[in-house]
Amino acid sequence: MSKISLITTLCCVVLFFGGKHLSAQNAPSTKTNTLIQPPYLKAGDTVAIVAPSGILKNRTKEVQQAKTLLKSWGLHTIVGKHVFSKDNHFAGTDDERCEDFQNALDDPKISAIWCARGGYGTVRILDKLDYTKFKQNPKWLIGYSDITALHNQFHNEGIQSIHAMMCTSLQDDLGTIKETLSTFKDAIFGKPPSYILEGSKYNKAGNVSAPIVGGNLTMLHTMLGSKTSIDTSGKILFIEEIGEYKYHIDRMLQSLKRAGYFNNCKGVIVGDMTKLRKNTTLWGSSIEQLILDALSDYNFPIAFHMPAGHEKDNRALILGRPIELTVSVDQSTVVFKE
Repeated sequence: MSKISLITTLCCVVLFFGGKHLSAQNAPSTKTNTLIQPPYLKAGDTVAIVAPSGILKNRTKEVQQAKTLLKSWGLHTIVGKHVFSKDNHFAGTDDERCEDFQNALDDPKISAIWCARGGYGTVRILDKLDYTKFKQNPKWLIGYSDITALHNQFHNEGIQSIHAMMCTSLQDDLGTIKETLSTFKDAIFGKPPSYILEGSKYNKAGNVSAPIVGGNLTMLHTMLGSKTSIDTSGKILFIEEIGEYKYHIDRMLQSLKRAGYFNNCKGVIVGDMTKLRKNTTLWGSSIEQLILDALSDYNFPIAFHMPAGHEKDNRALILGRPIELTVSVDQSTVVFKE
């Protein structure tokens, strides 16, 4: 080998391995199957109520009910100063909503961050948040729907979170949401839930053990291609949705599929698909069959009828926690591991 060829080869080796090293150093987030569990709550702990998304118009009653509920469980409450602020569609400006959430992240006296409502708006503050102090003192994030964006971010920061009811879920008689309340309480106080799901002829049988991730399908789709998108490799994906056309649900699933979202996924749990809209051209099959068709290339188990999402019966899921998923036509079981 000539001297020039040798030098060229050495330069290429240095650039290749050096580039890999720099790439690893600059990785924006941690994608791992082992996530940190924040400390469970106990009597005397404090929960911050914040509103990172939609406006809380005429919702003071629900926030007061939330404070009363937490007090009955022996917990203290801090309500973000901008929770009832208004900025068009949102609960305050992006900076105001970010300020409340950042304060809750940073305050070591706060043990959980409970989102007052979803709607739309979380994505607008994601890149403004700093997780440095939070990582030194991890705490639970609680919410669903639009809060999926934050669940994704917490996951990529290596922290478990809780997909569960929000303050606005308290607008009805609490007797009508007993399971929603009890599973929420169990999850935050350290009693991981187990569920037996109603069977479905659409279920795709199988047994798998892996961490559960996911949330609202639209939000998972919105995060695609960004640093807030989650890695579903070796994980079980939970999805739920509200107010969409069937063709839009298919379009989102096809987009995720083409991006490799399901290539190494271990299973899928389908929650509530609520208030589906009817297009002038009917889709022609059930939502269950639509999902099966979109995922027909994969061998993993698929379970329908998980009571989680935008219905009153919205049971808690600890995202990032390993579960045992067993699926058959007659029933499915979801068991969270200690």
